[in-house]
Amino acid sequence: MNFFSDLEKKILNFWQEKEIFEKSVEKKAEKGDFIFFEGPPTANAPPGFHHVLVRVIKDLICRFKTMSGFRVKRKAGWDTHGLPVEIQIEKKLGLKNKKEILAYGIEKFNKNCKASVFEFKKRWEDLTQKIGYFLDLKNPYITYDKNYIESLWWILKKLWEKKLLFEDLKVVHYCPRCQTPLSSHEVAQGYKKIR
Repeated sequence: MNFFSDLEKKILNFWQEKEIFEKSVEKKAEKGDFIFFEGPPTANAPPGFHHVLVRVIKDLICRFKTMSGFRVKRKAGWDTHGLPVEIQIEKKLGLKNKKEILAYGIEKFNKNCKASVFEFKKRWEDLTQKIGYFLDLKNPYITYDKNYIESLWWILKKLWEKKLLFEDLKVVHYCPRCQTPLSSHEVAQGYKKIR
């Protein structure tokens, strides 16, 4: 066997058997709690190398806070909404525009989207463990969960009542094919250098 892969397995097994992550969040810390909610990935595609870099940086911050005297509760999450999920299902079903989605049926389309969001969950969890990224994977927050959605609406309502939100006009990117506004990261995903 390979020395490094054997060593990796030995370390991962040690962390799991001794519940190293769980122990790090069980006892109180002198400086109190530092709560970390992972900006959740969408598990409808396998993780790539660029995900490793981002996760290592997040883990460095959490480990630094732990070494600085905080108990760092690390909440994993799964993003289950968004245009990338919908576009993937459109391609899978051979749908080309909003009109075809409406003809196919919104409820059926949404069921396909929901079924796809955990297609690669196991591979994401394996990567998380292999890179030593400590997260509470047993109790993740999931963005399609009704409690999660209601919590966000409650927060928005409170912000609105305190006049911390405002309504305004803004020019945004728009996809004529999807007939929907696009976020900056959705625009960047479609960027192609042609010369």
